Amino acid sequence: MSELNWDYVYPLSGPVYINGAEPGDTLAVEILDLKTKRWGWTAVLPDLGLLAEDYPDAYLRTFDLSDGKYIHFSEGIKVPIEPFLGTMGVCPKDGDGTPIMPPGNFGGNLDVRQLTIGTKLYLPVQQAGALFSCGDGHAAQGDGEVCVSALECPMYASLKFTVIKAAEKSIPSPQFQTKGGLTQKVNHDDFYGTTGVGPDLMTGAQEALRSMIDYVSETYSIEKIDAYLLASLCVDLKISEVVDAGQYVVSALLPLSIFNDSEK
Repeated sequence: MSELNWDYVYPLSGPVYINGAEPGDTLAVEILDLKTKRWGWTAVLPDLGLLAEDYPDAYLRTFDLSDGKYIHFSEGIKVPIEPFLGTMGVCPKDGDGTPIMPPGNFGGNLDVRQLTIGTKLYLPVQQAGALFSCGDGHAAQGDGEVCVSALECPMYASLKFTVIKAAEKSIPSPQFQTKGGLTQKVNHDDFYGTTGVGPDLMTGAQEALRSMIDYVSETYSIEKIDAYLLASLCVDLKISEVVDAGQYVVSALLPLSIFNDSEK
């Protein structure tokens, strides 16, 4: 099997030089429009993902996005298309060919699913001109992107840039403001939650996800590997509690609206 060529995994647009942007300023990026093209993919990549040891083999699925509203994951399961750019960032201080993974206080591969149409992203400018780049289009993703890929797809984006001078606003790392609720397309229905409880947040996240995969697989009769991919597209990981004597609670939340009413 041929190896994955990482030179082609993250095609970016940019860098864009923003007139007047200086170190210490804040770059406001308003997301005006995002449109997915007709197809996309989700995959398990060896040695990557929250459950890399559980799912060591490569696994790829492609999807038809021409519906424009839903990803038809399988019969009876459809995930709303909520496009966003997984990567948005400025050039870091002293950056020279800086990789976008992992992200940093400059932005980069943030994978924040709330950076969709109407959201304003604020980035701390670290180089003259900001040198903004973006890419990594996603048609849908749950908080966590647990299998290491969302619904990856080609995408059109329209963005508006505003420079906020340091005297008015200076931030240490990316911040954002959404337009409306966090899960508008699925909030009309119930959620099912699983948890992981213990002294380590990463372990708790893994335990919550394993329980969710078991629940989805058993309840909706799909293979566990597909339940893992589905979780990466629509299950949100939440830190529910961190203050109780070193025992932390991580929740995994599944929107039941993605299933047909007859299958609940």
